[in-house]
Amino acid sequence: MAEHEISTKPHFPRVLRFRRLNWRIVLLFIFITPLCLCGSLTGLYLLFPPPHTDILVLGVDSREGEGWLTRADSIMIVGINPASLQVSMLSIPRDLSVEVPDYGLQRINTVNMLGEMEEAGAGPPLMSAAIAQSFGITTERYVRLDFNGFTRLVDAVGGVTVEVERTIVDDLYPTADGGVMTIRFDPGVQTLNGEQALIYARTRHADDDYRRAERQQQVVSALLGKLINPVYWPSVLSVLNQSVDTNLNVADMVSLALPVVFNRGRIEQLVVDRDYITATADGIAIPNYEKLRPWIEGRFD
Repeated sequence: MAEHEISTKPHFPRVLRFRRLNWRIVLLFIFITPLCLCGSLTGLYLLFPPPHTDILVLGVDSREGEGWLTRADSIMIVGINPASLQVSMLSIPRDLSVEVPDYGLQRINTVNMLGEMEEAGAGPPLMSAAIAQSFGITTERYVRLDFNGFTRLVDAVGGVTVEVERTIVDDLYPTADGGVMTIRFDPGVQTLNGEQALIYARTRHADDDYRRAERQQQVVSALLGKLINPVYWPSVLSVLNQSVDTNLNVADMVSLALPVVFNRGRIEQLVVDRDYITATADGIAIPNYEKLRPWIEGRFD
């Protein structure tokens, strides 16, 4: 019996050590494999990047049930270049006039409505054509949303975080029933839900349309930062299907996510403000294309 015990005891701890080693290898494999896969996919992405994509973003001045036959309250172009991991934003004030195919010089906020008057769904293509003709930017994708779609999209990602630079008080903020109310934002970093983000992006009586466009860029930048998280994609896709008009799809979101990840907080932004505006002989405000061209080149197609 003693001989049996002596012959078997040395093997028992070796079996334990062997099993522990196996579990360590398995755990190591479980943790390392996704990292290696992610690294390989990122490497392939950088070697064979998707094409440059410019996205037209339209916020229209309508509420639930009013449809798309309305003016654009916000006009923005988002340029994403996967090859250089660059993201850029250009905001165009609604009161500027641009050349529109078949319509001549028109205020840019009316272009969506002009297209919809021709045919339902023709607003974004006409706006894209006007931007291509006037700014030389070809927008391959578009996102068009109303107030309800905007609030739902922000809520779908759990709100957005922005830094309010100065106190904003607006005693004439318009309400849904045609009245006005007083709104206030204090300086500091704040997380806004959908309704608050809409107010922050729309208020203008405390300053002007140019500062409002800057706030809109803030909100869109924060929203892009949230959209890269796949956890939010099911709820975002639900909103896109129900409350937003867009030709973006899941493949677009995946292929354009990496530049947004790398550029969070470093998105190149420009608002066409007084420094970039000139006038026609009749005194109509138009973009100063000559001054804008150096900034646009290399950031948009």
